[in-house]
Amino acid sequence: MERPNQTPAGSCGAGMGTLPGSCAPLAFPYIPMQEQNPPRFSRAEALQAGTLFPGLDLPFKAAIQAKTKLTNTALVELMALDFAIKELNLYLDTHANDQEVLQLYWSYIKLAKEGREKYEKMYGPLTSTDLTPEDGYAWLKDPWPWDVGGND
Repeated sequence: MERPNQTPAGSCGAGMGTLPGSCAPLAFPYIPMQEQNPPRFSRAEALQAGTLFPGLDLPFKAAIQAKTKLTNTALVELMALDFAIKELNLYLDTHANDQEVLQLYWSYIKLAKEGREKYEKMYGPLTSTDLTPEDGYAWLKDPWPWDVGGND
């Protein structure tokens, strides 16, 4: 039974899919394959670009990147390291034998751990799960790192 303003089931042609009320061409997404040991942005560039790999940097992101300039602070550096670690982790899921990237992955993890320890000594815990029973629940003490004076 046909409903008003609806395409009857099965009436879309080959290469078409149904949408509410009409047929539409099917999309064929393109996902570029990464080769072994591809070029990489620096950690800070990767955080701003939204990818560690220039080959995956899409042109429409240029407008967004222009609006997201981040000042170089200890917190931004940790964010960049964490972002690069996750990107390398995703790359290694499909390129587990890339030894150069694997070494970079472990070196970034070490840098992030050291940076986090240094940051927390200066400013306190980064997340509520970094608290210890000896600290009590000190998570909400001011100033927060992004407040004026909290990350000088």
